[in-house]
Amino acid sequence: MTKMFSRILVANRGEIACRVIRTAQKMGIGTVAVYSDADAHALHVAMADEAVNIGPAPVTDSYLRADHIIAAALKTGAEAIHPGYGFLSENPGFVDAVVKAGLVFIGPSADSIRAMGLKDAAKRLMEKAGVPVVPGYHGEAQELVVLASKAREIGYPVLIKARAGGGGKGMRKVDDPHEFAEALGSARREAKSAFGDDRVLVEKYIAKPRHIEVQVFGDNHGNVVHLYERDCSLQRRHQKVIEEAPAPGITAEVRAAMTGAAVKAAHAINYSGAGTIEFIVDATEGLKPDRFWFMEMNTRLQVEHPVTEMITGLDLVEWQLRVAAGEKLPLTQKQIPLNGHAIEARLYAEDPAKSFLPAIGTLHHLAFPASVRDGSVRTETGVRAGDTISPYYDPMIAKLVVHGADRTAALTAMENALTETEIAGTTTNAPFLAALIRHEGFAAGDVDTGLIDRDLVRLTVPVAVEAGAKELAILYASGLLKRAVLGDPWTTLRGYSHNSTLAYPVVLEEAGHTVRYGVSVLGDERYAITGPETSIELRVRHEPACWHLTAKGINLRAKTVAIPNGIAVLSKGAATTFAVADPFLLAEAAGNAGDRLTAPMPGLVKSVRVAAGDVVKKGQILLVLEAMKMEHSISAPHDGKIAEIASEGSQVKEKSSLVRFEEAAAVDSTKN
Repeated sequence: MTKMFSRILVANRGEIACRVIRTAQKMGIGTVAVYSDADAHALHVAMADEAVNIGPAPVTDSYLRADHIIAAALKTGAEAIHPGYGFLSENPGFVDAVVKAGLVFIGPSADSIRAMGLKDAAKRLMEKAGVPVVPGYHGEAQELVVLASKAREIGYPVLIKARAGGGGKGMRKVDDPHEFAEALGSARREAKSAFGDDRVLVEKYIAKPRHIEVQVFGDNHGNVVHLYERDCSLQRRHQKVIEEAPAPGITAEVRAAMTGAAVKAAHAINYSGAGTIEFIVDATEGLKPDRFWFMEMNTRLQVEHPVTEMITGLDLVEWQLRVAAGEKLPLTQKQIPLNGHAIEARLYAEDPAKSFLPAIGTLHHLAFPASVRDGSVRTETGVRAGDTISPYYDPMIAKLVVHGADRTAALTAMENALTETEIAGTTTNAPFLAALIRHEGFAAGDVDTGLIDRDLVRLTVPVAVEAGAKELAILYASGLLKRAVLGDPWTTLRGYSHNSTLAYPVVLEEAGHTVRYGVSVLGDERYAITGPETSIELRVRHEPACWHLTAKGINLRAKTVAIPNGIAVLSKGAATTFAVADPFLLAEAAGNAGDRLTAPMPGLVKSVRVAAGDVVKKGQILLVLEAMKMEHSISAPHDGKIAEIASEGSQVKEKSSLVRFEEAAAVDSTKN
């Protein structure tokens, strides 16, 4: 009888580290996290029973330091190491080092990883095993004349691919024989830079390719099963964006052929643990049992493994741990269920409108839906509200995974999940993902790997600011909405004045300029906003989950979140941020030009720190003013001597004097 591990080390970070830790804890297994200097306060560190610093922020100095990771495992008494995905997960040298140290690697053997590590060698191996392989040249000869000759035999268009690595690097499509030499040189240079290996293979280019992969699982007792297929055809720059299971349009005949080939491939290398056999499929005439070919094998847990878990109800990390501990596979092939449909979307801090550039920033507000209409939702994340998206690592915020009774229900559930996800503080690809889910081709199941590129302009149109978003931000910044929700009995009287309606000031930063607005309470949930070119009356209702703002041409339901120096308006999965200038800072700035500091709005002098006659320095706190239920410190805008200062406990009106300084000459005379 095998013995389960008592403690494991997770050699990764972010959402996959959290994912592994969660299952280990469920099984009663102790966990050790590793972290770089940049991740000292990361979620995976907080979740683990113990954590060890393994170096500076760059991955080459931390998460790729096999020696540091193994030393951390030995130091903390871990018996095994789970690599997650990426980093060292498919490095056979790391596996050898782990085993040499007397530890268990939670994954396949080093020999299995080596067998699938180079595309050309893997494809030759698969051909021998009877697994269909894309027509092409996978030989050792790399001379231009040989490769060009093979390309003519295969027939144009062809695809030049780096034999090492992946992710689209070192890959070139060639439509014409005259372009082959130049494309080959470019592919080789990129492959050399990315992988240190400039050797390539040449394959037939598939006109309408789909990327369908099969999840396989083996144990150390000779058993291999599949857990059905996933469709990963929605890609940009050869990187997966949305994955789903089962594959749209797949028949029982095609599934049997594809999963049978995948199991055969795993048996050919005596595979143990979780792995994925990736196939390229010619979808020009739909899915056919003779129109799919082996592309590569990922000898690790995939990013998209949750969709398989959703349709089978199984925990693949638990299976990994059990197999690594020496147990047999928990289920036979016939016992593995297939229920409903699941979709995963990768939510990133990036700007689709700017070529998907990473968007570094602080997640001032972060909330995921607990449930959605037409299905269930699951969130895999490694960040919390307040965390910062670092420039050192992948900018993934979360994986949203939904499950529905069928594909239509799953699509609806995913759209709802994206719409109900709230993120403020950084730009995200959520609107882009929602546009993909609504795309008529994808919704119909007519997908291929070129869909995003063909419709990129339409899919990445910046989300327009909703009518009323700015007005809602102004109202929220005034503090009046918060008072109304808290049931302040004076709220209904806030608009009363003997002479005229009081206007509470709000100052926004717009296009590099400060723009002043006034907010007045009209009563009965009604407000007025006035500005340089604005005069509008609105009604705002506080509904259970949002504000409902109505006016002429406006019918907006949205949430508001206060973030540093601004207000974020959240609606339909998008966030619009408005920069709010602190009126007290503006008052201080104005004070630099004269001898007075005035109150920018009515308030209570909460405390006074200095007295008339005191000599103060620039930046020194003079008094604290309470306004809109918030305390604001009023500081000296320059050196000087206090002539007059408001008394503690006094109520001050807007623009009334708080502090008056003596004239410069009078201050100078005190020094003599």
